Amino acid sequence: MGRWEPNARGRLEQAAMELYRERGFEQTTAAQIASRAGLTERTFFRHYADKREVLFAGAAQLEELFVDTLAGVPAAATPLEAVAATLAGVAEVFAGRYEFARQRQSIILANEELRERELIKLASISARLAEGLRRRGVAEPAASLAGEAGIAVFKVGFEQWVGVDAGGGGVPGGKGGRSLGEFVGEALGELRVVVGG
Repeated sequence: MGRWEPNARGRLEQAAMELYRERGFEQTTAAQIASRAGLTERTFFRHYADKREVLFAGAAQLEELFVDTLAGVPAAATPLEAVAATLAGVAEVFAGRYEFARQRQSIILANEELRERELIKLASISARLAEGLRRRGVAEPAASLAGEAGIAVFKVGFEQWVGVDAGGGGVPGGKGGRSLGEFVGEALGELRVVVGG
């Protein structure tokens, strides 16, 4: 095998997702992922620190996307309008990623450690949203409430879009060409109804 392997990261991601579905996350090793991808275990560790990172490698970029999108919202927007615009902007990035997102969510929901890691990721994004809102002049506790509410809306919309329930099975969801943005928009509408009493 040569030193340079084309699309090694993509091949490792695909192999990992296949193995996680076939064998389960816990029963899959980095060596098995590398072998399935036709690469060495050393190549795996050049791209990922461990097998969890295949599922969470984009977490930092997603967090920055939330922060950058919020920063681009006009200053006149209310906290909820700013969060809504941020969610809509972030949702656009998921276009064409439905199948990967659905498979990833199913794998995460089947493993307690991965569920905890996902919740930590979402909590971090919520904190960064609140920080961004404070920079826009939003006082506490409104900034934290808006950040938390935004992530709750995103999480609910995302789960409905991928159509995976807590048991890892399919439920009616993102089929039929509906976008993540549509589901997030509907979840935001539901929040407004709940808050409006």
